Amino acid sequence: MLFQGFADVVMSGIISVPVSKSREKHCKVMIEVSVEVDASGLNCPLPLLRLKKALQSMHSGEVVRVIATDPAAHLDFGVYSEQTGNRIVEFLQESERQIFYIKKK
Repeated sequence: MLFQGFADVVMSGIISVPVSKSREKHCKVMIEVSVEVDASGLNCPLPLLRLKKALQSMHSGEVVRVIATDPAAHLDFGVYSEQTGNRIVEFLQESERQIFYIKKK
């Protein structure tokens, strides 16, 4: 599924993701991803708008993976998550990009 007018990559499958840095370095968790949104290079509010668009087409319990390079994305996604009840399952910081795994309520 590809959203009209967006260059989002949408996929379905199970991927292996390293857990937070505070946990065991080689420990991995399996997260089933229904949708992937690549918001690299976009600034506020576009990463959040892409997330909202993706969530509209998803079912409860599905997970969206969002890749963002906007340094403030974690603030926007955190507030949005609190306001909507969609839960950030995992957050990874890799160099200049942030990766969010968000489960739809």
